[in-house]
Amino acid sequence: MFDLILKGGEVFDGTGAASFIGDVVVKDGRIAEVAAEGQINPARAAEVIDVSGLTVSPGFVDMHTHSDFTLIADGRAESQVHQGVTTEVIGQCGISCAPVVSHDQIKRVAPWHTNDARHKNWHGFGEYLDVLQETELGVNVMAFVGHGTIHRAILGGDLRAGEADEVAQMARLVDQCMDEGAGGFSSGLEYFPGILAAPEHLVPMCEVAAKRGRLYATHVRNRDTHYDLGFAEAIATARQSGAKLQISHIQPKFGAPDYAMHHTLEMIELARRYDCDIAFDVIPHDWNHTLMAAILPKWAQAGGIDEVMKRLADPETREKIKANPQPMWLIVKAEKWSDIILLNATENKDIVGMDFAEIGRMRNCHPYDAVLDILLEEGENMMACMWSSKSFRNSDVDLCLEQDECAVISDTVAIANDGVLKDHIGSLSGYGWAARFLQYYVRDRQVLSLAQGLAKITSIPADRLGIKERGRLKAGYHADICVFDKAAIASNATAKHPRRYASGIAHVLVNGKLSMRNGERTAVNAGQVLREFAA
Repeated sequence: MFDLILKGGEVFDGTGAASFIGDVVVKDGRIAEVAAEGQINPARAAEVIDVSGLTVSPGFVDMHTHSDFTLIADGRAESQVHQGVTTEVIGQCGISCAPVVSHDQIKRVAPWHTNDARHKNWHGFGEYLDVLQETELGVNVMAFVGHGTIHRAILGGDLRAGEADEVAQMARLVDQCMDEGAGGFSSGLEYFPGILAAPEHLVPMCEVAAKRGRLYATHVRNRDTHYDLGFAEAIATARQSGAKLQISHIQPKFGAPDYAMHHTLEMIELARRYDCDIAFDVIPHDWNHTLMAAILPKWAQAGGIDEVMKRLADPETREKIKANPQPMWLIVKAEKWSDIILLNATENKDIVGMDFAEIGRMRNCHPYDAVLDILLEEGENMMACMWSSKSFRNSDVDLCLEQDECAVISDTVAIANDGVLKDHIGSLSGYGWAARFLQYYVRDRQVLSLAQGLAKITSIPADRLGIKERGRLKAGYHADICVFDKAAIASNATAKHPRRYASGIAHVLVNGKLSMRNGERTAVNAGQVLREFAA
């Protein structure tokens, strides 16, 4: 007897192949059969759901998120499940929750930390995964270990990249984390402390990833005026280490020349000819979001939060910060403040969604001073303060999507509009990234066919990550499944109202259990922590 049959839907297997009208059969958390309509006797199942007129696909795989701590705080992952996501990959951009040398350091390294969360503490990476596994998870989770967290475990907040013996310690710690279940290694070279590292510091750690057959994912150092140097550095690091390279959210930023995306793809293609294994992903949006504190020069980010706050409170130091000739966002240097919005804040919730031209007028100060004032006011919550700017081009996203190796990501966090995370936000499209991709790039603008689009968020990321038996509708695979209305799927999030769930999702199964039924979230959270990967 089968557990469930999804009957009569338009089935896409996730590989990019053409669809067919058929049935998907689930038993014991796995896909038992995928067959043309009428080939399976419905009497053989405990339950049959008629999905005629709907699209049946693998559950969506989000290969780049920052939910390391939000899943600990609230594992339901409502914002993701409501748009069909069944697997997340955390620990990106060099930021992971483990390993730490003391419990006090958890708060320092954990993205989107909240004091309202109740959780066990940890030191090592395996201990962190154990705590995560004890949480009721709405999605499956694969975790990378971040270079920034490794750096802090060895060097603390020192303003240096490490001597050779210290880098060797970092590499050994990465190896240990992979023994304990880390699925890959990441770096964030525009963030402190990643901004301190050069290829000679990263290569030994990437060699560990190469030895394990796991990905090295990098947020490159620069994607604007010096975009070619940033991407060349990533390629050189992968070439020297032999690691498989994943360039995260590859689209160039405001300040890059018009041809930057074309040139970058040419660089990648040339490197591939000489046996570099390179792929990349994009955010399906023209808005670019990040930590507000990342606008500070690296010297201003050194040390702990208290030291950063002292610098922000000092008028002379503030002027030096504002005079930074190469900030992370050149859109700030260009003073396009009306194209920059406050995305997430703890002490300034009332102005979230406003642009900084408005905020400056409201506070009767220069917008840059408003930025630094807000960071100071956020205090210990400074590293949860986010902003977003109109820094990407849709034409660059389109070009990337045409490349076979391109995946689509959220670069967001799993949250909920109720519970301890109700006031948090991870990105402008966090509640609707997958829905918006299928709505805007696939259905409305037809940059890709639906079969091609679904592959970008199912089999392509799953294969790249080495996730076993997920990302396809195939007999024997785990039953991670999304059923949606292709004509109605849509993101409902806006800058003023970013916490609206997506629409058009009918049913979602995670490991064979219905986490959404008939468009409504169930109480089921059947996600698992993934610790075994294909090389």
